[in-house]
Amino acid sequence: MRPGGQRMLRWLYFPWAWLVFMPVMALATLVFGSLSFLLTFVSVPLAHRIPPIWGWILCRANFVFVKVKGRENVRPGQSYVVMSNHQSHFDVPVLSAYLGMQYRWVAKKELESVPVMGPACKALGHIFIDRKNRESAIASLNAARPRLVNGVSVLFFPEGTRSRDGRMKEFKKGGFVMALDLGLPILPVSVSGTHRVLPGKSLKLLPGCATVTIHPAIDVAGKTLDDRDLLMEATRRAIGAGLTEWERGEV
Repeated sequence: MRPGGQRMLRWLYFPWAWLVFMPVMALATLVFGSLSFLLTFVSVPLAHRIPPIWGWILCRANFVFVKVKGRENVRPGQSYVVMSNHQSHFDVPVLSAYLGMQYRWVAKKELESVPVMGPACKALGHIFIDRKNRESAIASLNAARPRLVNGVSVLFFPEGTRSRDGRMKEFKKGGFVMALDLGLPILPVSVSGTHRVLPGKSLKLLPGCATVTIHPAIDVAGKTLDDRDLLMEATRRAIGAGLTEWERGEV
């Protein structure tokens, strides 16, 4: 669709987005964020069953339909360093609802102060890092290591932040260093289509379809920090295989 036609659709969809979806999102975040926070005092694994419900409701409220490929590439009981491209803020509900794994996000520290969501994510064990302070970021990642056992994984957006135009950006090295330090396999995940639902630097939503592709894991056994760049390139190729040429930045 031409950009002009898509802009028109966004304006036509604007009343639903702001009069229906936004209130649903606010209410769902308040209710399920509070519930997951309270459940951490009972059972953290039980509390982690709540965010997928939140993500599913947001996808349905915005008419976002998600196809998942490659679930067979996830081995039960195995912890991973999950690496996903980051096209849109809508990646968060999509991955929460459809990835089908228990994991801890790595998120920027500023999100820790968001009402309801910040305290809930902290209680659930998600990892907040200060991207402006390398030593503090490393300390936060190191503190999270004991949680990454028995199938509990950690999820990085190796681009560091979301893409503004939907195209995959250069990768940062932190997640790959952590994978090498922990000896955990890297699980590449592609998210395709969410930039059309909610582009970067925009609050104009559209309904749509997205695809989550889980690729075969990349083993880090026997690898050292000297192999970091090779792992980054292998992960980038794997994620790119689940994206369109535009999303890969090839056209």
